[in-house]
Amino acid sequence: MRILLVEDDTDLAQATCAFLRSRSFVVDAAASLAAARAHLLAARFEAVLLDLHLPDGDGLQLMPSLRALDDAPMVLVLTARDQISDRIRGLDAGADDYLVKPYDPDELLARLRAVNRRRSDSHSARVDLGALQIDLARESVTRAGVPIVLTPKEWALLRVMAARPQRVHARETLQDALYGLDDSADSNTLEVFISRLRRKLGRDAIDTVRGLGYRLAPKSE
Repeated sequence: MRILLVEDDTDLAQATCAFLRSRSFVVDAAASLAAARAHLLAARFEAVLLDLHLPDGDGLQLMPSLRALDDAPMVLVLTARDQISDRIRGLDAGADDYLVKPYDPDELLARLRAVNRRRSDSHSARVDLGALQIDLARESVTRAGVPIVLTPKEWALLRVMAARPQRVHARETLQDALYGLDDSADSNTLEVFISRLRRKLGRDAIDTVRGLGYRLAPKSE
């Protein structure tokens, strides 16, 4: 999962980013509305952690732009303990949940999982590719009933493709699922992970669409 943290408290932002990255999330940080908008133009995010009191305005000013995206990310509003009005404003504006600062990192993970489950329940959470079964809500994969163990980065890549299984996913989109804007990667990194997934899922599980990218292969008739 790729996350955008919009937070102007440097210490809190650094600690949160370090914790999430230690759990194999891809995290980009923005300390202002302007920086957040630049990140949203440059990459696709599955979740946004949004502080409301930013140097250049109210964080909720981002909500219309976030909700207008084709693949709108889940949004968790970050609020001070005594600002009940902020929590209400955030939820009314379309945020999926809120988190009270200072927050426990494990609670942050729990909130992300809970929102993700709710979203998965409202869409198709299972992808059926014949012998290959992908459960997005439980983050599990089986082939012919046998569980397949994926690394966090392998799962991050598969999740993007499985969320829109009929779509051809551009190289840049899949690369974004693996690394943040400030991370460096070799030019063949994506191909390495695609190769690893094919070894685990089956050589026919992922199609290469020449000149465009990759997609999950339809199930065999």
